[in-house]
Amino acid sequence: MIVGTIIGSGIFISPKSVLSNTEAVGPCLIIWVACGVLATLGALCFAELGTMITKSGGEYPYLLEAFGPIPAYLFSWTSLFVIKPTSFAIICLSFSEYVCAPFYSGCKPPEAVVKCLAAAAILLITTVNSLSVRLGSYVQNVFTGAKLVIVAVIIIGGLVLLAQGNTRNFENSFEGAKLSVGAISLAFYNGLWAYDGWNQLNYITEELRNPFRNLPLAIIIGIPLVTGCYLLMNVAYFTVMTPTELLQSQAVAVTFGDRVLYPASWVVPLFVAFSTIGAANGTCFTAGRLVYVAGREGHMLKVLSYISVKRLTPAPAIIFYGIIATIYIIPGDINSLVNYFSFAAWLFYGLTILGLVVMRFTKKDLERPIKVPIFIPILVTLISVFLVVAPIISKPAWEYLYCVLFILSGLIFYFLFVHYKFGWAQKISSKYQPRGCRVSEARTGAAARNPRPAPMPPRLSYPRSSRSEPSPLLLRVTPLGATCGLCLCSHQLL
Repeated sequence: MIVGTIIGSGIFISPKSVLSNTEAVGPCLIIWVACGVLATLGALCFAELGTMITKSGGEYPYLLEAFGPIPAYLFSWTSLFVIKPTSFAIICLSFSEYVCAPFYSGCKPPEAVVKCLAAAAILLITTVNSLSVRLGSYVQNVFTGAKLVIVAVIIIGGLVLLAQGNTRNFENSFEGAKLSVGAISLAFYNGLWAYDGWNQLNYITEELRNPFRNLPLAIIIGIPLVTGCYLLMNVAYFTVMTPTELLQSQAVAVTFGDRVLYPASWVVPLFVAFSTIGAANGTCFTAGRLVYVAGREGHMLKVLSYISVKRLTPAPAIIFYGIIATIYIIPGDINSLVNYFSFAAWLFYGLTILGLVVMRFTKKDLERPIKVPIFIPILVTLISVFLVVAPIISKPAWEYLYCVLFILSGLIFYFLFVHYKFGWAQKISSKYQPRGCRVSEARTGAAARNPRPAPMPPRLSYPRSSRSEPSPLLLRVTPLGATCGLCLCSHQLL
């Protein structure tokens, strides 16, 4: 899941953006390695959080435990409407650009064609993940294998050319470098976008087998592997293209394939399309769980917490997420969406890791199977502050203001629907509940596979925010007796 989600569209679109902000080969390669180190440190902090608070939903349960409901709600609000759908839209736009590139050789594909194809990709992926957890996992595995094939082809091609003496682009590699604070931060934005996905396993913690072992193991193996691949792929690009040629390329990997693999250059856009589809599938798979967990906690519409009884997927959450992502495709371009995404994402990444530091003092009694040295979360928090503040100071843009205003606007909905629970607001929220048998308190995955669990003692409430273990299936007490919390229809357990 980590390798399959990280290696997607980023390494095929971000090299041009990172180079445009550094303007030299040497600093560009350093930025790629530094981004990998930062992603690894951040993922180690999330490994401690994920094994300490074993709930799905990524940052959401950690913010809820560390700072209370308001920051957690603002994160779920921002993720639902900004972070996750923006990421989904960027990946699908990248997919459509690479698919269209061979048909519009030498010119830029029409925007209408690119956006329609991206919307079709969103529809397909949303449908797959709504139908079956097993099908979504199978698609992820197949396309992860495909993307590793194209990564290996590009790396081997670059190493062969490097061994043949194509090193002219690495001579005087720091000449003409731009080292301003704003340029470095924007270069980090684009590089870190390519590494986004380092925290994806924390969104499905409840569905992992033995998370105390597999979560840190996946991080330690997966992210350094991705960092090595990214560095070697950039070296391969620079063995074929000068910095100027790379900046002028419409699709970097396609240009590489045309010069190295001709007449089999068609292989590159095909496998890049597979790679981006795999990354989009992994993003959709995990993002649906965040929306589901927020709905389960009462921070989103109740309908978003339902699970399909037959298919055991959080289908309403996934469908809603796909609709929002499709809307982002209409007005946006990739570069503006990357900056919009990165600003919002690292704001909450930093806040979540700050919560890890805070809980070292306020939640000393929580069991920590994994405990990272305290200087690591402090360092990552400080870097997150730099990444959020530096672009605003050095190169102000309206996107950052819009993002902050949108995040703060979530407070209005929090007080209407969650805190004060005004009657008219609750009527709007409850209006869209589907009829029939539905799931609201169950977990996805193995824990939800038995639709008729054994009888349990009636329980009226469960203090989610004060417990670190996953929520059990609840029993709803009714005048007729107790009904199953997994299936809220008329059959009784008492």
